[in-house]
Amino acid sequence: MRGRLAVTAVALAALLLGAASPARASEQFGDRDVSIVSLQANGRGEALVTYRTTGGAIRHVYVWGAVNATPPDPDGRQVRFTYDYSGGLKKDGRQTWRSFRNACRPYDGPKLVWLVAACTAPDGSYWALQRWQRLLPMRGIPPFQPGQTAFELHVSHWSGPLPALDVSQNWTYGGRWQGLFGRLSYLGKPAYGFRTPSSRQRDAYARFFYVDTLNSVFGPGWRHDAGKVAHSRNGSFCYSFVPQWTPAGYPTHELRPPGNGERHRVTVMGPGVTPVIQWEGAALGAYDAQRDATFNALFDRLVGPDDRVCVPER
Repeated sequence: MRGRLAVTAVALAALLLGAASPARASEQFGDRDVSIVSLQANGRGEALVTYRTTGGAIRHVYVWGAVNATPPDPDGRQVRFTYDYSGGLKKDGRQTWRSFRNACRPYDGPKLVWLVAACTAPDGSYWALQRWQRLLPMRGIPPFQPGQTAFELHVSHWSGPLPALDVSQNWTYGGRWQGLFGRLSYLGKPAYGFRTPSSRQRDAYARFFYVDTLNSVFGPGWRHDAGKVAHSRNGSFCYSFVPQWTPAGYPTHELRPPGNGERHRVTVMGPGVTPVIQWEGAALGAYDAQRDATFNALFDRLVGPDDRVCVPER
């Protein structure tokens, strides 16, 4: 159904400027842009990841101590890995990587985006490594700081079903703009944090939805447009492709045009130590009232009427 809210482009920009922080929010290695990556796992819930750093050093990193995820709990703690970058010296008192007994079988789990390596542990659980260029500037702006083009190496360990990322296109603000909405859930329950991570605060439960656009006004190929934090209680997000100002700290303060393109994708780090997952879909065409009603019904199911941030974008 067409909305009745009339909002100027500048006002929309102020409303929709919520940006993903570069703060660490997932299980990833401290080294970036690594090469010749290998993955092994034993029967004790430990993985051994070997890679070469940009400086040429070979590192043998033990990873252990976590699987899957815990439900959001303001008084609890999300599962997290322990890392030993010394090849066993920190963990065992000596470098034991040479004697590591790999018991991982070929991977037979679900398809994963940006997969580098994966295997099936003796207990049937899965280990995976994914390589993700997550820190690109928003609004299609070219990289302007060191590290923004870096590829992170994410590690995951899980059993059972993957988290669910439900995303839909929709028309927003009376059909004038196009947008996206959706929800992240795990084992049938919403996945979310209790505060937005920043350089001053962290929340291991928090997750961001990263929005990319293909062949848009920003240029050919995939360009990063936005990051939206999962809302508390419902694990949802919404985003409209509207004119928006570049965030604070960017080289120029300018009003960027709507970034919707031929296709869109949304990528999110699964809760706890579950994998990175992604949705991708084609852009909408001309406004269609019948399709809009279908989107609205799905919006009510995924986001709900009590999300005051997203209801205007229904």
